[in-house]
Amino acid sequence: MSDNAFDAASTAVLIVDLQNDFLHPEGAYGRSGTGSQEITALPGRIRPLLETVRAKGGWIVSTQFTLVPGRDAVPFISPHLKKIRPFLTTGDFTPGGWGHALVDELQPADLTVEKIAYSAFYQTRMEFVLSRAGIRTLMVCGIVTNGGVASTVRDAHVRDFNTITLHDGCAAFSPDTHDTAIKALATVGQTMSIAEATALFAGS
Repeated sequence: MSDNAFDAASTAVLIVDLQNDFLHPEGAYGRSGTGSQEITALPGRIRPLLETVRAKGGWIVSTQFTLVPGRDAVPFISPHLKKIRPFLTTGDFTPGGWGHALVDELQPADLTVEKIAYSAFYQTRMEFVLSRAGIRTLMVCGIVTNGGVASTVRDAHVRDFNTITLHDGCAAFSPDTHDTAIKALATVGQTMSIAEATALFAGS
């Protein structure tokens, strides 16, 4: 994307699942000891970009992984997730709850979309709100690179959004997994650094 083609007003930074239950020490993953230093470092790396986006009239969109409560507030958890994350329990990733929310360091988001699977487009209102906001370019960051990020980028691509994966704005539970996913996503759309994305907004 050239500087001349860049339009801040139709561009959003799409933050995938940077929620308290994933990142905060008192969240669901933190209590279980599940995490990584790269994931924990993401908000601090992303925050300066968001400050520039707000100043230049761009959009900030946050996706919130959600465990939908059923009877007696017991959440619906898919079998594969139960197997790999057996510590998840009632109260985790509950809509409207503290653990469900975007981490404080990155708030506020202009648009927030609950999601129940890897892709932020699967059975959500994502496409509707992006269309109403006039957003055509998505700069995607968040977790995990090979899961929610990759699935969301690919689904955005097939819907004809311009996709840019911020390679240092994403993380996985291992560096090798992250690197492999970024290489694969480079065949779907652009990849760039947070610094390059910030420069695009700053020059708009």
